[in-house]
Amino acid sequence: MDHPKANSHPFCRSTRTQWTKVLMGRVNPSPSGWKRKSKGNQNMIENKRDLSISMARANVIVLFISLPIAMLQFIIFSMAHGMEGLGTTWNLMVLIAIVFLSVILHELIHGITWMIFGRKPFSAIKFGFQWKTITPYAHLKEPVEVNAYRIGGFMPGLVLGILPYVLSLLFGNGNLFWFGLVHTAAASGDWLILWLIRNVKRGMQVEDHPTNAGCYVIES
Repeated sequence: MDHPKANSHPFCRSTRTQWTKVLMGRVNPSPSGWKRKSKGNQNMIENKRDLSISMARANVIVLFISLPIAMLQFIIFSMAHGMEGLGTTWNLMVLIAIVFLSVILHELIHGITWMIFGRKPFSAIKFGFQWKTITPYAHLKEPVEVNAYRIGGFMPGLVLGILPYVLSLLFGNGNLFWFGLVHTAAASGDWLILWLIRNVKRGMQVEDHPTNAGCYVIES
């Protein structure tokens, strides 16, 4: 769930405004209603708990998640169908087109799932393309119940990664194997976010983080 660059996030503006008032002597540095606590990566900003990590750190962790899984998938398939089963019938142009379209589909599945299970309008989902990382993204602009958020995070990896891989094992299809392997790895960032929010209780509202991997948990 990649997110757009947001250099002027409202939380940042609010924080800068408060500290400006503190420096001018207009408010106390720790008034009620303006709290910021830090414990590990769980920061409290007003009534929102930050369960996110930077994209740079997330990318490093994703490597440690995706590589062992890909190796395991490779070993299982090759044991079941032999090395000859790993061949593909797609030429280079077809492969490029499939990868490009499926990456877009990955983000569409995020958005559509949030709309269905979170009962959100299409306007609540922002689709875009981040040129810095050369990746499309889907960003949920409104708070949503955490289980709906989880389903939206899990679904692309299931539809594009796990299911094609299982089918490749059943039919010994190399095309499906490589497709499933690539998209299981591509969903590693989503698996990471699901791990970050593993302790959030059902019924809680979460807000997709605009720049990091993860979300805010809205505390009542």
